[in-house]
Amino acid sequence: MRVGIASDHGGFVLKEQIATLLRDAAYEVVDFGAPHPSPGDDYPDYVIPLARAVATGKVDRGIALCGSGVGASICANKVAGVRAGLIHDVFSAHQGVEDDDMNVFTLGGQVIGPALAWELIQMFLKARFSGAIRHQRRVDKVSALEIQPVTE
Repeated sequence: MRVGIASDHGGFVLKEQIATLLRDAAYEVVDFGAPHPSPGDDYPDYVIPLARAVATGKVDRGIALCGSGVGASICANKVAGVRAGLIHDVFSAHQGVEDDDMNVFTLGGQVIGPALAWELIQMFLKARFSGAIRHQRRVDKVSALEIQPVTE
C-alpha cells in the first residue's frame, strides 16, 4: 500500500516518527513534506498536494498532520474526492473507513503521542469500507456536494 504523509512544523516530529514506522512495516511512503521544521511554513503547502494524490489515486491513503490536526483536516477536505477525519481515538480510526470511506487521516502533532498515533494509524490502514448500502448512500450524498453550486 502506498501511503502519503504530510505536515507543517507543528506535526513534523510526529510525521518523521510515523514515516519511519510505516517504512519498517513495509508500507511504501510518499513524503509530501515539510522537509524540515520551519515555524514559518503553512500546512496547506503540504496537505493539498497530499490530498490531491489521494484523490487521483497516486497514493492509496493519506496521513496529514499539523499542530492540532484541525487545519490539516479542513484543508484536505477542500479537495474533491477526499474524505478526511481528525482522529484521536481508537473507534473512529477504523469506523471512519468502514462506514464513511475515510481516505485521509489527520491528527495533531501537538496533541497525541507517537505510540497512540501509530496504533490509530495501523487501524486506519487495515480498515476497509464496508460497502453497505446505507453507508454507500451517505458517501454518495457527501460526494454530490463537491459538484453542487453553493446556493441559499
